[in-house]
Amino acid sequence: MRTFHLHLVSDATGETVNSIARACVSQFDDVRPKEHLWNLVRTQRQLEVVLDGIKTCPGLVMFTLVDDGLRRRLEDYCRELPVPCVSVLDPLISALGSYLGIESQREPGRQHILNAEYFGRMDAMEFALSHDDGQATRDLHEADVVLVGVSRTSKSPTCIYLANRGIKAANVPFVPGCVLPPELDLIVRPLIVGLTNDPERLLQIRRNRLRLLNPGLDMTYADPETVKQEVMEARRYFARKGWPVIDVSRRSIEETAAEILMLLSQHQRSPEAGSPPP
Repeated sequence: MRTFHLHLVSDATGETVNSIARACVSQFDDVRPKEHLWNLVRTQRQLEVVLDGIKTCPGLVMFTLVDDGLRRRLEDYCRELPVPCVSVLDPLISALGSYLGIESQREPGRQHILNAEYFGRMDAMEFALSHDDGQATRDLHEADVVLVGVSRTSKSPTCIYLANRGIKAANVPFVPGCVLPPELDLIVRPLIVGLTNDPERLLQIRRNRLRLLNPGLDMTYADPETVKQEVMEARRYFARKGWPVIDVSRRSIEETAAEILMLLSQHQRSPEAGSPPP
């Protein structure tokens, strides 16, 4: 495993440069960056601390700074060391400005301004938490998405991820022998998605959970035949309802959420969306 120092410099939270860096590094096998995150860098004094850190642990520098003075100082310093220094947003901002025919505002942290979009995300987060695991089903009609799935299909973390994108998501567990909330048959606007998992994969996850939490719990929760029947019953139920189904067996939460967002976009464009059920 090859390791290297990776300095991520930002005048805001560092979320953007961190995400881009990790997406790039993931394309290389057998490498592991030692990340140095320098965020909220907005003054020369703060930048000097960053430069000292780069000098102590030389490595690739990726930055999102909009102040011209800070940018020049960082680039000149890295050139002297020498270490590579890359502005990850410049090509995109330049292309967008050229296409639109206007200049960018060059304001640090502009994407994190407390606007309506920000408060919408906070509202969605609160909704996800208060509608987790079948809670508060009386107002499921207010959701954008409702996830239904057997235990350990990442329903809750997927809802939280969607909430961070401003999507109001609720989740309801599918438990064999238990009737699902009647509200699921009454809601019209929300998209309902069934989540399923490969029985073998699900069995492994549940056994690990039992081992960590309480080995004395009901072992039918991790019984191979029970798990297989549970997954089959859920799939048959989803098919009868005509709900789209996502198999999360080999998907990350981000990939599952991306699929849900695509389905939601299609659902919202559908003429049936918002029409009462027959």
